[in-house]
Amino acid sequence: MLNLRMKEMVRFVGLSVMVYLFVSPCQMTFAQIAPEPHYKVDPFWPKELPNQWIVGQIGGMSVDRNNHVWVLQRPNSNTPDEISADPSSPRNAICCFPAPPVLVFDMDGNLLKSWGGPGKGYDWPDQEHGVFVDREDNVWIGGNGPTSHQLLKFTNDGKFLLQFGHPSKALANSGDTAELGRPAGIEVDEAAHEVYISDGYLNKRVMVLDSDTLGFKRMWGGYGNVPDDTDPGPYKLTPTHDQQFRSPVHCVHISNDGLVYVCDRANDRIQIFTKQGKFLKEFFVHPETREPGTVCDIAFSRDARQEYLLVADDTDNVIWTLRRSDGTVLGSTGHNGRNAGQFHAIHSLVSDSAGNLYTGEVETGKRIQKFLLVKRK
Repeated sequence: MLNLRMKEMVRFVGLSVMVYLFVSPCQMTFAQIAPEPHYKVDPFWPKELPNQWIVGQIGGMSVDRNNHVWVLQRPNSNTPDEISADPSSPRNAICCFPAPPVLVFDMDGNLLKSWGGPGKGYDWPDQEHGVFVDREDNVWIGGNGPTSHQLLKFTNDGKFLLQFGHPSKALANSGDTAELGRPAGIEVDEAAHEVYISDGYLNKRVMVLDSDTLGFKRMWGGYGNVPDDTDPGPYKLTPTHDQQFRSPVHCVHISNDGLVYVCDRANDRIQIFTKQGKFLKEFFVHPETREPGTVCDIAFSRDARQEYLLVADDTDNVIWTLRRSDGTVLGSTGHNGRNAGQFHAIHSLVSDSAGNLYTGEVETGKRIQKFLLVKRK
C-alpha cells in the first residue's frame, strides 16, 4: 500500500513538473506584452494663452527630449471674427490676436516660449505643416502651401540655420533631388545624421537628406518603388492596391527597432520599410473610409517594445489603437465632436515619455488637447 502511494506521488510530481514546463513559457510571453493603452482627456490643458492670443489650424506637433510640446500653428488660418482685436479685423474687439506660429508648452500646459514667421535669410512657408525637434534641440519646419517646396532648420530659440529647397510654383516632380513638393512630415535619425521627409501634398515619396549638410541621400515611393506622380484617380476599395503613395504622403516616423513607418493617408494605409527603403509590410486602417483618408499621423506606445501604434484618423475623427506586430485594430479613442476629448479634423498626434498623447486639429477644429495615459491598478 505504501509503495502504491509513493508511486502515485512520484507520478503527480512528475506530471506537475511537465505542466509547469509547458505552461511557464506561455505565461512569460504574456507577462512581457505591455497592456493595451487607454486614455482620458485632460480638459484643462493647455492653460490660457497670454496677450489675447488664439491659435489657428495645427500644422504639426513634436515632443522634445525635455517633454516640451512643440506646436506649429497657422496664424493665417484665423478668420476675422476669431482675431477681432487684430488690426486686420474690422471689429476692433477686446480679443483676439493671432499667436506666433511656434508655441512651446510644458507638460502642465504652461507656455514656455514662442517665435516664428517670415525673417531675413530664409523663406518661411506660406502654410505651416510639420515640425520636429531633434535631440540636439534643433527645430525642423516644413510647409504644404501652394509654393512650399522647402525645409527649414532653426535653433531652439528660432535662429535660422539651414534651408533645403525654395518657394516655387513648379508642378509635381518626385524625381527632383533639389526641391521638395509641399512636404508634410519630418523625422530625424540622429545616429545616422539623416532627416526623413514625407513629401508630400504634391510629390509622392519619402526623401532622406543628410541632417548636417542637407545633401540628398535617397528616396522611394510606395512599396519601395521609384516614385511616380501619375494621378491614380479617386480612391476605391478594391482587392488590388495602389503601387504608389497617394497625395498626401502625410507622415514619416522611425520606431526604436529601426523601421520606417509612412502615412499613406488617402490610401488608408501605413507602409513599413527599412531605413534603406525596402518594403516590409503594410497595415490598412478602416479602408472603407474615403478621402481624405484614415492615416494622418502616428505615435508609438512608450513601452520598451513599442507594442502599439496610435493612429490619428482625420476623417473618422478617432485615434485608432493597433497592435504594431500585425496591424490588428484593438480599439479607438474619441469621436467626431466639439467637446473635450472629441475631434474635428484631428491632424497631429505625439506622445511624451510618460505615454500621454497630444493632438492638434485643422479645418475649423483649431485646437490642441492632451490625453492622459490611464494607469492600470
